[in-house]
Amino acid sequence: MHLVSRIRQTRRTPLLQVAKTSAAVVVAWFASVALLQQPLPIFAAIAALLVVLPSVNQSLVRGLERSVGVVAGVLIAFAAGQLFGASTWIVLSIVVVSLLVSWALRLTPSSANQVPISAMLVLAIGAQTPDYALDRVLETVIGAVVALAINALVVPPVLLAPAHLAVGRLTRDLAAVLDELGAVLSTPSDRERLGALLVQARGLRDLQAKAAAAVAAGEESLMLNPRASRQRTVLEADAALLVRLTALVHRAVGMTRSVHDNYDVELVDDPAVGQIAVELHRAAHDLRLRGREAEAGSAPASSGPSPDERRLHGQPPLGGERPPLDAGDADTSPDAWPEAPALTAPVRVLRPDPEHWVLIGSLLEDIRRVREEIIDE
Repeated sequence: MHLVSRIRQTRRTPLLQVAKTSAAVVVAWFASVALLQQPLPIFAAIAALLVVLPSVNQSLVRGLERSVGVVAGVLIAFAAGQLFGASTWIVLSIVVVSLLVSWALRLTPSSANQVPISAMLVLAIGAQTPDYALDRVLETVIGAVVALAINALVVPPVLLAPAHLAVGRLTRDLAAVLDELGAVLSTPSDRERLGALLVQARGLRDLQAKAAAAVAAGEESLMLNPRASRQRTVLEADAALLVRLTALVHRAVGMTRSVHDNYDVELVDDPAVGQIAVELHRAAHDLRLRGREAEAGSAPASSGPSPDERRLHGQPPLGGERPPLDAGDADTSPDAWPEAPALTAPVRVLRPDPEHWVLIGSLLEDIRRVREEIIDE
């Protein structure tokens, strides 16, 4: 089973891409037959087979790589054939020379592999076939151009759904970590719960990396894509949210590690820690709002005067917005602010507990930065 997993993918290639690849091979074959009068244009079919890729940009790059590799290999083989003939040792020597030339020119793996293959075939077969080298180059170019055209014109792939799902999952899981961290600070917790929370927080890094890769793949799929203008807005919203989430992930992991290493049950009774716990729940709530805004393409909920500015000028708070928490504030349920931003002004602690001042100070700074990331300050 382990060997089978090495040669099988977890997901199938989209059937549309299989159909496009098949069509590219067939069209490239008959185009080469018509244009070059070649009865078996194998290299046109190979080029078409390799150039149909998940994005138009990747197809263009692969087509250029293959064409450059073929041209370089043909030139090396032609020069060697004219000077030394086509004996066995010449063929083997040219393969080594081709690899060294590819290394010296820093060619990509696709081009670097194609150079010795083309050189070897030209020397081994082209010596008995006039114009073989030129026909090979032309076949490759025809196959690459046909594949690129089909990939660009027939439902060009747009990889937005994977990016949107990955960013959405990261948003939800990050909010869940903030909620759980707030729960740990407001209720007595054992080491097992703290350890599970730390593992959960560290798992955010993997989710962030996957989301970044998915967004990068989505951006690449829009390059040179005729459908890009209708799709770019959604991806830009996901990319902007991912930038914000990346900073919050680092912050959440650091906060969780600080609580894990310095936790004791007496923290639950500290008024300042209670305020921080409430702000963590509010941060989780507002983060989920950010995720919904990105999905809907709406304006940020924090646009306009900030809560501090409204209080400074005597303006009433927005729905769901509350004044700075006091130690006796009992309204800590996230349900109290279901559809509006919930974060207040930063928590202020005048006399921190001397036994926990290091942890409290660290959490206060972290929650301040979390707040700024979420509400665009």
